[in-house]
Amino acid sequence: MAMQNRGYNTIEFPRSRIATFDIGAISKTKHYVCALLEFNVANARKKIKEARKIRNERISFTGWLLKVIGETIHQHKEVAAFLYGRRKLIIFDDVDISIVVEKDLDGYKVPIPLVIRKANEKSAAAITAEIENAKTEKFSGGRTVLNQKANLLERAYYILPGALRRLAWRSMLCHPRFVFRKMGNVVFTSVGMIGQINGWFMQTSVHPLSFGIGSITQKPVAVGTEIKIGEVLHMTVLIDHNVVDGAPMARFVDSLTKNIEAGIGLQGGLGNE
Repeated sequence: MAMQNRGYNTIEFPRSRIATFDIGAISKTKHYVCALLEFNVANARKKIKEARKIRNERISFTGWLLKVIGETIHQHKEVAAFLYGRRKLIIFDDVDISIVVEKDLDGYKVPIPLVIRKANEKSAAAITAEIENAKTEKFSGGRTVLNQKANLLERAYYILPGALRRLAWRSMLCHPRFVFRKMGNVVFTSVGMIGQINGWFMQTSVHPLSFGIGSITQKPVAVGTEIKIGEVLHMTVLIDHNVVDGAPMARFVDSLTKNIEAGIGLQGGLGNE
């Protein structure tokens, strides 16, 4: 709802954005290592186009990227572990990735979380279909996460004072199994894919592992002994240093780079298509 008064507009934003404020505040207590990465995705994009044309498969770039991320994390499960108490970690077998889907609510575009369960086991086509179905799913304002019904406490969250809401977040994050059921162990945001921006977006997060996806731009890249124009994806990765040390982080990033640039999960890759 907007009210115009003496040269300016007052707009009431959707209540779902309240959680964004709290995540920003809680994220300041995390000890993230930030990796600013570039991947040549020309090979992968070519394979996706071939899959669409030759095999008539509906595969989006985002659906495939979630597949690769899920499979790579499954090979390095410790990077998506939760800190439990002072000296324990909880490492989940599955990779559940929280993404954001825009929904229409009372004339506004509202970002609503969707959790892709067992992303490590699903094909790129299956993940693509799940996202597309979520976009068309009927949405009511009383829900906070797609494919999940909000309970009474979750609905009450939005009317609490800020201090109590953030206290609720801190309490929830002390219970990893509950957090995993509600929002997975990985978060993925693709806001930077809008437009052609030659750089990175720095996201905030409360997950142990967070991916911020930027634009794909054309840049010179080394291919063997030659320099060619590649299609370069910008990605920001936040990894909780309280959970994992530097060496496992580096091995994970190395595997992620190889898997993305090889286009795994597409036409004879490592994934189960």
